[in-house]
Formats: sequence, structure tokens, C-alpha cells
Amino acid sequence: MSIETISLSGRKKMVSNKEMTFWERLYLVAIVKGLFITLKHLFRKKVTIHYPEQVREMSPVYRGQHQLKRDEQGRENCTACGLCALSCPAEAITMKAAERTADEKHLYREEKYASIYEINMLRCIFCGLCEEACPKDAIYLTTSKVLVPSSYEREDFIFGKDRLVMPLDVAIKNAQLNNAN
Repeated sequence: MSIETISLSGRKKMVSNKEMTFWERLYLVAIVKGLFITLKHLFRKKVTIHYPEQVREMSPVYRGQHQLKRDEQGRENCTACGLCALSCPAEAITMKAAERTADEKHLYREEKYASIYEINMLRCIFCGLCEEACPKDAIYLTTSKVLVPSSYEREDFIFGKDRLVMPLDVAIKNAQLNNAN
């Protein structure tokens, strides 16, 4: 048995090269422990599911794809305040504000609107902070199971207003359902 000193980060440490016993060299204890763990898992309930046939339930707090809401008249709720972009920890949201003209009054609720609103889905972590920060309740994360469609081009993962704004017919249908209730 020899004792050596080695230097780790400027400090000296005593190291001993202890000879292993016969039983330690056989690794019998380690092998028995490994077999015991394997046998223990063999009789447990399986956690895997057969995906296409069985679909796992979604969590009630599941956050899917982003969508920009419209009001009951079909106008966009977003006023380009920028709070969603500020609250995004991944810095995935970019927007550019513009003034509403007289002929665009039927499209936007407020005087200021987001002329450019983009979410980089490669950066987004789907945390939902943008939804919580929005004072006008303009952005929300849907319960859609399809998060982001696959693609080979990075540009396809930057969602603009064309892919984010709620379709007009869906907005009108939601308004009718809310009025009926």
C-alpha cells in the first residue's frame, strides 16, 4: 500500500492505493445488487403505452400553440403594449407598433396596434408568461395537441400574425357562444 500526494487546484491531497480484497475483485456484491434491482423492476407495472392506440390524458395546465384573440366584432385585441415581449424569458416575441388609420377602425380596437407580431417557436419555452402579462387578454396558449409543425427551414418556425391571429369565423362563433351563455 503506497500513499501519494497529488495537487488538485493548488491544494495537496493524500491519496492511498489500497489493494482490493478477493471478494471485492469478484464484484459479486455489485452483481447481486444489480440483479436485485432488475428483478424488482421486472414485476412492477409498465409505464410505457402503445401510443397510436392509447393516448395519454393531457394535463389540465397544458399550454399549446399561441393565438392572438379577436373581440366579438372581429377586431384584434392586441394594443402593442409590449408587456408580453418583456415578460418572455426566452425573448421569443418581437413586435412593432403602428398607429391605426381611419379606414382600419374595423380591424383594431385601440389607436395603437401591432403591425408586426412574431414569435420564434424555436426559442419559445411555452411557459405562459406572455399570456399572464397581457392586460387586454390578447394572447393565449391553446389546448391544441399540435405544438409546432415540423419543417427543415428555420424561417418556418417564426410565426407571424398570419399564423397567430384567430380566424374571423372562430372569433364570431366564440362571441355567439358567450352571448348565448
